[in-house]
Amino acid sequence: MMSSYLITFVNVLLNILSLAIFGRILMSWIDQGGTMRITRMLHEITEPILGPIRSVLPQMSMFDFSPMIAMLLLQALGQILVTALR
Repeated sequence: MMSSYLITFVNVLLNILSLAIFGRILMSWIDQGGTMRITRMLHEITEPILGPIRSVLPQMSMFDFSPMIAMLLLQALGQILVTALR
């Protein structure tokens, strides 16, 4: 019983983080200066995840692949945790 709550919590948390990363991608097109409150909030939530990934990735001209890699890593982490908790 407790593990089902924990599995649900892990799934919800990782989905929220993935949505925040996706929201940050969308807001980078809408609010390029980062002046809107939602943009700053998404930056604060996602930068601890994206920053370390960005520091490891080689610079690819104007493209930032760290959000895509972060979302893939979050999915993999979710699969690993759910499997371990069952």
